[in-house]
Amino acid sequence: MNQNQKIGWKTAAALVISSMIGTGVFTSLGFQLTDIQNTWSIILIWVLGGVFALIGAFTYAELGTNFDESGGDYIFLSKLIHPLVGYVYAWISLTVGFTAPIAISVMAMKSYLSPINPSLFNDWFGVGVILVLAGIHSISIGQSEKFHNVSTAIKIAFILLLLGLGFSYLPVQENAMDWSMGWQDEIWLPGFAVALLYVTYAYTGWNTAAYIVDEINDVRRNLPRALIVGTAFVTILFVLMQIIFLKHASVDQLSGKVEVAFIAFENLFGPEGGNWVSYFIAIQLIATVSGYLWIGSRVTFAMAKDHSLWHSIAIKNSNGIPVRALWLQAAISIVFTLTGTFEQVLLYASFVLQLMGTLTIASAFWLKGRKGAYKSPFKPVLQIAFVLFSVWILGYMLFERPKESAIGLLFVATGVGTYFMSNRKSK
Repeated sequence: MNQNQKIGWKTAAALVISSMIGTGVFTSLGFQLTDIQNTWSIILIWVLGGVFALIGAFTYAELGTNFDESGGDYIFLSKLIHPLVGYVYAWISLTVGFTAPIAISVMAMKSYLSPINPSLFNDWFGVGVILVLAGIHSISIGQSEKFHNVSTAIKIAFILLLLGLGFSYLPVQENAMDWSMGWQDEIWLPGFAVALLYVTYAYTGWNTAAYIVDEINDVRRNLPRALIVGTAFVTILFVLMQIIFLKHASVDQLSGKVEVAFIAFENLFGPEGGNWVSYFIAIQLIATVSGYLWIGSRVTFAMAKDHSLWHSIAIKNSNGIPVRALWLQAAISIVFTLTGTFEQVLLYASFVLQLMGTLTIASAFWLKGRKGAYKSPFKPVLQIAFVLFSVWILGYMLFERPKESAIGLLFVATGVGTYFMSNRKSK
C-alpha cells in the first residue's frame, strides 16, 4: 500500500477514542448505583476498567507490531494458537461482534433524536446512516481518515464541553456525591462485581487500531502510541464524566436509569438543555459507527482471503478498500437494525466475545517477539492479571446467564462448522 494512503498515529488514536466512547459512558452509572453508591467506589470501578483496558492496549500493541497484516485477533489467534480459533473469532465478528454494536448505535441515535421529529428519525433513518457511512468508507483510506478525524473531533469537543459545564456549575442541592469511607465495605459486595461488568462493556474498543496495522504508517512506533494514548485519554474522560453525573443528580434520580446524562443536565439547564445533550450524544455516535465499519470489514477481509468459502468477498478496490467485506458488514447491521433483535443477539454473544478476547491476550504467551517490535511492560504479569480477571467475568456470566452463555457458544459451533466446510471446499 502506498505510504500516502496510510494513516498516522493521531487517526489511529481517533479510532480507539471513537470506538470506546459510545453509549456505555452515558448509560452505565444508573445500573451501578442500584448496588453501590459511594463516590470512591464508582471512581475505583472506572479506574479499574481503564487499567485493564490499558493492559489490553499494551498487549495488542505488542501483538500488532509483530505482524504485518490487518485483521487483529483473527491474525493473532490464527498464527499463535490455531487457524480454527482465528476463523471462529472472525465469524463471530462478522455475525455479531461488530455488526450488532453498529445497529445498537444507530438505534440509539434514533431514540435520542426522535423527540425532534418522530416520523423522520425512525428505523429507516438508522439504515440511511449505515449506508452513508459505508459509502464514505468505500472511497479511499484518505477519505476515511478525513471523515473519521472530523467526526471524532466533534465527539471529543462535545465531551470536553460537558466536562467544562459540569465542573463550572455548583452541585445541585440533592446530589449523589458521597465521599465517606463506605467504599471499604462496598468493594466486597456482589454489586461491585456486577458494576465492573457494565464498566468493561463501556471500555470496549481499546484494541481497534490493532485491526488495521497495514494501514498505519510506521506501525511499530505509531500503533503503541495510538492504543496507549487513546485508551489513557478515554479513561480520564470516563472517570471525570461519572463525577459530573453524580454531582448534578441524586441517587434516586439516577438509580436504574439509562439516560443519566440527560437527567444530570436537565437538572442544570432544564428540559431544553437536557434535550440538547441527548441530541449531541446521538451526533457523536456517528464516529462510533464509522469506526466499527472501518475496523470490522478488515477482520472479515483477512478471514475471507484465507478461506475458500469466503473468497468472493476478498476483493479490494483500486484504493485498497475491502469493499465487499465492508458492504456485507453494512448489510448485516441493517438486518439487525430493522428486526430489532440485535440487543438479544449481542447478549447471547457477550460470553463468547469475552472468551475470544481472553484467548487473544493469552496468545501473547506464545509470541516470540521479532526485532524492533514493541514489548509490553511487566510481561507476563499484566497479561496473567488480565486473564484471571476475565476468567472471573466469564465464570460470573456463566453462573448468572447460563442460557445466554450457551447460545453464545452456539456461535462458536456454527463457526467451527463453516470452517470445516471451507476446508473441504478448498480440498
